[in-house]
Amino acid sequence: GGKGARDRRTMLPASLTDALEAHLDRVKRLHDRDVAAGGGRVVLPDALELKSPAAAFSLGWQWVFPARRRYVEAETREMRRHHVDVSVLQRAVSDAARDAGIRQRVTCHTFRHSFATPTCLRAVTTSGPCRSCSVTGT
Repeated sequence: GGKGARDRRTMLPASLTDALEAHLDRVKRLHDRDVAAGGGRVVLPDALELKSPAAAFSLGWQWVFPARRRYVEAETREMRRHHVDVSVLQRAVSDAARDAGIRQRVTCHTFRHSFATPTCLRAVTTSGPCRSCSVTGT
């Protein structure tokens, strides 16, 4: 996943820990219901499907932000649930910016820049954004 087949990592504030844990508990309950209904299997990367077929049902391989609806995969006829569509997040960010009275255009990518630019300007060493950051402090 991610741009260039690379996932991106970031930090989360401690204030989000409880909300994230509650969300992941809801995801687990949703997954448990999917499995009980005969679904709950995801497509695994590369040869992992052959090496560990049971992993496809493992909670660790499920989407953190699952879609509301399940679907039937055409080839296998399996009931599955994909991740939430990116447009849902994009719309939520735009709505939140509007509700906050922000008149400038705000997108999901705005968060990358709002994090990476100050981090680079502070010359913080990270394993992520500053490696390729072209921003220089003056």
